[in-house]
Amino acid sequence: MSFFSNLLGGKSNSSAKVAKDRLTLVISHDRTDISPQLLENLRKEMIAVLTKYMEIDESNIDIGLDSNDRETSLVANIPVVRIKRGQPNR
Repeated sequence: MSFFSNLLGGKSNSSAKVAKDRLTLVISHDRTDISPQLLENLRKEMIAVLTKYMEIDESNIDIGLDSNDRETSLVANIPVVRIKRGQPNR
């Protein structure tokens, strides 16, 4: 039964998500002059800073680069679970 569920889109496949994320990094690298490793380091550092101030859903973060003829933009979709009140943890 799981074969049909996967075929019809019932369950999300984590290996498919990993493959999609890797492909996104490769495409981003092809569009810009930023290496996949640099983009991954940027992602990790952004997560580290954001978690000081808010609780985020790290499993659903989507960070990439979008470019056209004139400019490249960093695009981030980071689901926020809750905002931390008070002083940030350092």
